[in-house]
Amino acid sequence: MLAADPGASIASIAAEAGVDRSTVYRRFASREDLLAAIYDARLTAIEQAITDARLREAPVAVALHRYVENIITVNRTWPVDLGRMLADDTVHSRRDAAVQEVDTFLERAVDEGLLRTGLPEGWASVLLPQLVHLVSRQRPELGPGQAADIVVNTFLHGLGVS
Repeated sequence: MLAADPGASIASIAAEAGVDRSTVYRRFASREDLLAAIYDARLTAIEQAITDARLREAPVAVALHRYVENIITVNRTWPVDLGRMLADDTVHSRRDAAVQEVDTFLERAVDEGLLRTGLPEGWASVLLPQLVHLVSRQRPELGPGQAADIVVNTFLHGLGVS
């Protein structure tokens, strides 16, 4: 609900959840506390997705697909406004650590020959999350595995005929 309307009131959130406002306030003292809990849950899910993908140990192509599939699931489960989320310093530092882990993995993908060299600095790091975000939002009819297939194929091979 907050993804669709970041200004949604606690009362409307409670109504959507099928509880009354006091139930929400028993768990969260304020709207900011509710948002902090959502951001924490999303970041925890991202961290778990990275761990589960085994970016450091698994073969690069396998790890890439696992990571993309996991992040698509996270994006669909926790579709929050990232701009607002990243305004929180604690959230920002946790997200930066996750991004660094993925960037290190993408460097490994270049070193092992899965991604080509000579691309502009950081290009893969910018492109991959954009593709994941796009398929997460624009192709909800695809399961995470199917959506990951499209992202990984596009990421590795582009759209052109080779």
